[in-house]
Amino acid sequence: MTDPDRLLNRELSWLDFNARVLALAADPTVPLLERSKFLAIFAQNLDEYFQVRVAGLLDQVAAGITSETADGRTPGEQLSGIHVRATDLTKRHEHIFLDQVVPELADCGIRFSSWDELDLDDRKHLVETFDERIYPVLTPLAVDPGHPFPYISDLSLNLAVDLRDPKTGMHRFARVKVPSLLSRFVVLPDGERFVPLEQVIAAHLDRLFGGMEVLEASSFRVTRNADLTLEEEEAEDLLAAVEIELRRRRFGKAVRLEVDAEMSDPILALLKRELDVADEDVYRFVGPLDLSGLWGIAGLDRPDLKDPSWTGLNAASLVHDADEPVDMFEEISEKDILLHHPYISFSATVDEFIRQASVDPMVQAIKMTLYRTSGDSPIVQALIRASERGKQVAVLVELKARFDEAANIEWARALEESGVHVVYGLVGLKTHTKTALVVRNEPDGLKRYCHVGTGNYNDKTAKIYEDLGLLTADDDIGEDLTHLFNHLTGYSRENEYRKLVVAPMHMRNRLLALIATERDLGPDGRIVMKMNSLVDPKMIDALYAASSAGVSIDLIVRGICCLRPGVPGLSDHIRVRSIVGRYLEHSRIYHFANGEGEGSPVYLIGSADLMQRNLDGRVEALVPVEEPLLQRRLAEVLEVNLSDDTLAWELDGDGVWHHVEVRGSVDTHLRLQELARARVASAT
Repeated sequence: MTDPDRLLNRELSWLDFNARVLALAADPTVPLLERSKFLAIFAQNLDEYFQVRVAGLLDQVAAGITSETADGRTPGEQLSGIHVRATDLTKRHEHIFLDQVVPELADCGIRFSSWDELDLDDRKHLVETFDERIYPVLTPLAVDPGHPFPYISDLSLNLAVDLRDPKTGMHRFARVKVPSLLSRFVVLPDGERFVPLEQVIAAHLDRLFGGMEVLEASSFRVTRNADLTLEEEEAEDLLAAVEIELRRRRFGKAVRLEVDAEMSDPILALLKRELDVADEDVYRFVGPLDLSGLWGIAGLDRPDLKDPSWTGLNAASLVHDADEPVDMFEEISEKDILLHHPYISFSATVDEFIRQASVDPMVQAIKMTLYRTSGDSPIVQALIRASERGKQVAVLVELKARFDEAANIEWARALEESGVHVVYGLVGLKTHTKTALVVRNEPDGLKRYCHVGTGNYNDKTAKIYEDLGLLTADDDIGEDLTHLFNHLTGYSRENEYRKLVVAPMHMRNRLLALIATERDLGPDGRIVMKMNSLVDPKMIDALYAASSAGVSIDLIVRGICCLRPGVPGLSDHIRVRSIVGRYLEHSRIYHFANGEGEGSPVYLIGSADLMQRNLDGRVEALVPVEEPLLQRRLAEVLEVNLSDDTLAWELDGDGVWHHVEVRGSVDTHLRLQELARARVASAT
C-alpha cells in the first residue's frame, strides 16, 4: 500500500539533507576554510549517493521493476526527481565555490589560479613540478583499432584528449588519468596559490603526445555502481566473498558522467557511447570537477579561517588531581558513566578503557564489535597486545561496512595473526552494534564491564562525530552482552535479554510498545527521539497514531525523514528538526516519558536508526540509561537540540526544510562545549 500524503520520499529526503550541508558552505558566519570543508563534504556525500542509491534505482529500472515505494513512486519516477534536484544542487555547489568561496579566499591570500593566469616564474616552477612529480606517473592511453577504449575507474579524474596527426590529418582520441595520489590542487611557491592538477597536465600534453597536435583536452569523471552484493553460494566464506566483490566493484556500471562544460559534442558523444550513459546521467561543470579535493585547502594552517580548536575533555567522573590515569574498573564498578563525544575525549575514556583492559592482569577476556575504525587504531593495537599477553580476545569485524571493506579486511587479518579470535559477521545481517565486554577476575568472582555506544570505535571520527556511550558494570547488561556475543560468534539462539534491546529480534516490537504506551496516555504522553534517519513506515504510522491521540512528539533527525509533521488530523503534535553544523550529529536517543506506563521515564541510546535495514536487517543494540543523574544529562542534550536557534532546520508538512529564524542565542555545539567545561570544572 502506498500513500504519498503520509510519507515523504527517502531518496529526495537524503538530497535535502545534503542541501543543508551545502547551506553551511554558503553561510557567511561560518569560517572560510570550514566552508571549503563543507563543499568537500557535499561532493563526497553526493558521490556515495550516486554510487549506491542512484545505482540501485538504475538496476531496478534495467530489471523492469515498476513497483512503488511507500510514498508512491516507481524507480523511474524517483530517478526523474533525483535528476532535477541533483542538477539544481550541483549548480548551487558550483556557484558557492566559484562566486563566493573563491573570491573570499582570495581576499584572505588563498588564491585559485588557472594556467593561463600564471606569469613566467610560476610556469617555470610548475614545469619543474611536472617533470619531477607528475610526468613519471602518467600513462596516456590511445584509442584506435589497436587500442580499445580503456576502462575508466570509479571516481577517477581524467582528461579526454582530441589529437590530430599533422602528417595524415587523422583525428585520434586519448585518455589521460589524473593521478589520484597527487594533491588535487598544485601549490605554488608562496604556499597560498593553487592550480588544478588537471590544468598542469593539460599544459604539458605535448610531452605525452610528441609530434601530435592537441586540439582539445577536457576533464571528465565517471561514477560507477559501488554497492556490494553477495551471492548466497559465496557467503560460506565471507572474507573471500567480500574480497571478490571488492574486485567486481571496480567494474560496476557507470551511473554518472561529469564533464567540463566546454567539452565538445563529438568527445561527449564518444564518452556517452563507450560508457553507456544516458543524457540524463551527464552533468556539466564550469569549475573544476571533484571538489572533494578541497579537503586539502581546508587543511591549510590558517587558524584565523577555522573554527576555534576543541580538545575533548575527560569525563567529569574520571577527573582527579593525580598525573596517572584513574582506574577505569574501579570507577565503573562504583557508578555508570555516560560519555558524550567529542565534548568528552574518546581517547581518554573508551580507548583508555580498552588499553587498561589489555594490560590488566586480572582481565581474562575482551570481546568487541568493530564496524569502522581508524587505520592506526589504538583499540586494535590494544587488542593485539591483550592477545599476546594470553587474554581471550574475540572481535566481530563487519566486513560489509560500506566503503570500509578493504580496510577492515586488512586490520582483521592483523588481529588474526596475533591470535585474536576474529569473526566476520553473520550471513544476511550486518553487525552494526557498538559494544564491548571486558571480563575481569576479581576477589569476589568474575565481573563484567561493558561499553555500549552510538558510534564506531574510531578515535579519528570521534573528534568530529557527536556520539554517546555508556560505561557500566551492571550485571544484567553484562549478562545480555555475553548472550549477544555468544550469538554473534557461535550458534547460540538465546534471544531473551534482560535490559538490552536487540535487533532484529526484539527492537521493533519493543519500540512500538513504548510508543503505544505514550499513545494510550493521550495528552499526558511525551516522546522525544534523536536519530540519523526516520524511514520505517510502521514506526512512522505508530508516531502518527500517538500524535492523533494528543501525544507531544519532538523528533531530531539529522538526515532522512519520511514523516510529514504538522499535518492536520495526522501529525498535528509532531515537530521535526535537524541540527547540521560543525559536528556530525550521530547519536541516537529514544525518550519515552512514561516508560512502562508507571510514570518512570525510559531513555535508550544505541546504534539503531528507525529504518527497515536497522530494525530488520542488522544486529543493533540499544541500552537503557537508568541512573537519574545520567537521564538528566540526556534530557539536557535533547533540550539543547530543541532550543537551538542557530544550527537548526525545521521540516513542514509539505516536505520542505526551513532554517529556523536565526537569533543566535543557542548553538547546540557551542552550548554543549560550555556544559562539558562547566561539568569538568566542578569536578576538580
